[in-house]
Amino acid sequence: MRTTKQLSVTIPISMADALKQRVESGAYASESEVVRDGLRTLFARDEAVETWLRTEAAAAYDDLRTDPAQSISADAMRARLAAVHTQRLADNGS
Repeated sequence: MRTTKQLSVTIPISMADALKQRVESGAYASESEVVRDGLRTLFARDEAVETWLRTEAAAAYDDLRTDPAQSISADAMRARLAAVHTQRLADNGS
């Protein structure tokens, strides 16, 4: 019984060129291997996001429902994010 399935996909030329380049560089044995690696990475990222949503985000939501006084306004959040962004730019010398 086969453990693989052949598919036909249409991708932009730039992506096709990038696939070919990775194979030609020796980083991958085939274009299929590049796609499989990319899909594994995508699936791992999706799982990490789902885990974060189920744990940290859900816990933060529950905490705010329990004590709404912990919340901050949208304007205050924007100001915090802007400050963090400015600090990161300064730290990176940009």
